[in-house]
Amino acid sequence: MHGDPDQVLLGDIGGTHARFAFLSGDRIGPIETLAVQDYSCFADSLAVFLSRHPEARAFGRLFLACAGPVEDGRCQFTNSSWIVDATELRASFNCKMVRVFNDFAALAWSLPILTSSDLFAIGNGDADPTGSMAVLGPGTGLGVACHATTPAGEIVFESEGGHATLPPSCRREDAIIEYLRTRFGHVSVERALSGDGLVNLYEAIAAIDHLSAAQRSAADITAGALEGGCPTCREALDLFCAMLGTVAGDVALTFAAKGGVFIAGGIAPRIVEYLRNSQFRTRFENKGRSKSYLANIATSVIVRREPTFLGLWRLARMTPDL
Repeated sequence: MHGDPDQVLLGDIGGTHARFAFLSGDRIGPIETLAVQDYSCFADSLAVFLSRHPEARAFGRLFLACAGPVEDGRCQFTNSSWIVDATELRASFNCKMVRVFNDFAALAWSLPILTSSDLFAIGNGDADPTGSMAVLGPGTGLGVACHATTPAGEIVFESEGGHATLPPSCRREDAIIEYLRTRFGHVSVERALSGDGLVNLYEAIAAIDHLSAAQRSAADITAGALEGGCPTCREALDLFCAMLGTVAGDVALTFAAKGGVFIAGGIAPRIVEYLRNSQFRTRFENKGRSKSYLANIATSVIVRREPTFLGLWRLARMTPDL
């Protein structure tokens, strides 16, 4: 006997945090957060969450947004050892339906229903309501996806754009990427535009300039830049914002994102004013002959808390109970 099909559980599972909430009718309940590092596998984290809610254990449908590529209902996480497998979860938790989505694909489903209060605008572009919308975001890793409306209805394109090659825009960036290449071989976008990426930029700057820089976390580097007490931190965050603009412009061109480009993830919402005053928008538009094309595209930071759950909510509503 399967669980109650009207009892729906949503989960946003990243490389650092696993977040869960029940969906009751059209209402998303309180979101609870567990640390990925505290559990050897996803099923253990889910079991602990359910143990806190004995009244709601018999859920019938499970919708998960997972930080990695998804194939046939299975996700091998990019930045953790976890694996999520829909077939195994159905059997283990006596669940009628399990749907597994890439996290940024799920997030992209939220884009059409975000309001102005959910966004912090950067630049003067205008969003074409009929155009495709792209979302990217640095956090534990970097995700990229696109939402489009076609004559047949809405569609979302997921991608692994965070693992595309990081492009330099000046000689200083050439040197930084060359340093990172000696460490990682291939230098992906995620090697610079993520929490660990910000640390990589900081350490690259220190190495190139022959500085004895203190070991710092991404949060420490951000604080050092915002407080103005560390020039290396400041340059690292400046570079982070500029590179994010370059990559966001590439994403806009790739998806013809006239509906806007949205920045998500755990980092950008914490530095919105810094990002607005950085080289982000200049670098977003700085694409030679395509400058005027990009100047018309709106860019915004998603400041709504846990927006992926909005996408999961829409997916749950659109998916019939089998």
